[in-house]
Amino acid sequence: MGPMPPIAYLECSRCHARISAASPQTVCTQCTNQPAGSLFVRYDLTALRGASARDRIASDAAASPWAGMWRYRAVLPDVSPVTLGEGWTPMLRSRRYPSVFVKEEGANPTGTFKARGLAMAVTMARHYGLKKLAVPSAGNAAGALAAYAAAAGIEAHIFMPRDVPFANYVEAVAYGAHITLVDGLISDCARMVNERKTQEGWFDISTLKEPFRVEGKKTMGYELVEQLGWEYPDAVFYPTGGGVGLIGMWKAFEELEELGWVKPGKRPRMIAVQAAGCAPVARAFDAGANVSQMWQNASTFAAGLRVPKPYGDSIMLDILRESKGIALAVTDEEILASILDWARNEGIFLSPEGASVTVAYDKLLADGTLKASDRVVLFNTGAGLKYTDVIAEAMNLERPLIEQNTA
Repeated sequence: MGPMPPIAYLECSRCHARISAASPQTVCTQCTNQPAGSLFVRYDLTALRGASARDRIASDAAASPWAGMWRYRAVLPDVSPVTLGEGWTPMLRSRRYPSVFVKEEGANPTGTFKARGLAMAVTMARHYGLKKLAVPSAGNAAGALAAYAAAAGIEAHIFMPRDVPFANYVEAVAYGAHITLVDGLISDCARMVNERKTQEGWFDISTLKEPFRVEGKKTMGYELVEQLGWEYPDAVFYPTGGGVGLIGMWKAFEELEELGWVKPGKRPRMIAVQAAGCAPVARAFDAGANVSQMWQNASTFAAGLRVPKPYGDSIMLDILRESKGIALAVTDEEILASILDWARNEGIFLSPEGASVTVAYDKLLADGTLKASDRVVLFNTGAGLKYTDVIAEAMNLERPLIEQNTA
């Protein structure tokens, strides 16, 4: 199984128990309260402190054909990556808002940010010798797991709602995954994985039920800081379903400060954006609650935001409050209008999830929460093209029929 990564230990987000990373772990085994805490990977970062270690990242990456997110391998487990070219996505300056940058995660393999977390999780699964991985998915994680599992020679078992964007289903089939379509939501898919995993011999890599998807997603935090000249922006807008990216970026900021790689200053305000048809975190945030309640009858065409009760809700709510951030919800009508606005005026085809944050930015600018001069990063978490069917339906577009030549 090769040498172990230089992981000091895994730490529970809830009870702070320390657990060894020598064998595969899911959630904390020491937690007395349920649900058990998610595990975070902790490293001994002593040798990497200071600007010289930081500057080596760029020179090492330049010497590689394509480093992607693995340019940060010094702060990732020391394993041989299963990579398809994920990470180091473009930071696009808006043409209309001079202080706004769009982090274009649609440039990742399988067209979404999920490639980062699944690349890392599958890399570690191969390292541990796991043979069968299972995931419940609202769509994009399914495609990413299917791709990386195919690259690693590992079986992928995917549970997703029957009404996911068609591209998610097509790619999972093309990559040879075992697919179960479910009449329900991601929460129903998660229950099925949980009920069957022991007898089927599956390792569950659900959001925050294993430690390494957060490690892949934290590279978004390192990247946005490096791409802004090792400085924090004033705010980061993030479309929030399961919330792993939000949690991962906050972990990155902690590590960056411990390493001394970021210019001193206050961390960005984290802005979590949800869809009005499924906004458990925004509702909990407004109520001053520490956890969310299961959202009933969740519905939105932003499939990735249709997560009625995220496992990491308490961690996200802590981060939002600690960063003086906000959680808010926007409507599907506003999302569609913003997709068309950004496509026509900026040449960027946002995913519905990505367009939720452009709507939220407009709202917070209008109500004075943010100033036009505040430097902000808006995450477009996926390529709009992956949602061709659901966006076409929202626009009432149909494929033009080819006229038959009857001559």
